[in-house]
Amino acid sequence: MRPITEAHVAEPGLAVVEIAACDDRTAFAVQELLAGRWATAQADRTTREPGEPGVRLRLFLDIRQDAGA
Repeated sequence: MRPITEAHVAEPGLAVVEIAACDDRTAFAVQELLAGRWATAQADRTTREPGEPGVRLRLFLDIRQDAGA
């Protein structure tokens, strides 16, 4: 995964969320739960780290904005 930059967390309310899950389906389900509540830049694929269990998924979250707004 690419490094998190200062721009990703430059203001209060911005967050980077990394999900670790046993499989893609679980990781994307968690992403959908977060996206249903807040504005997100969603990931379209997971990554696997050699020697580590499961998959990883990173998304960028803005809790200042409700998803329904």
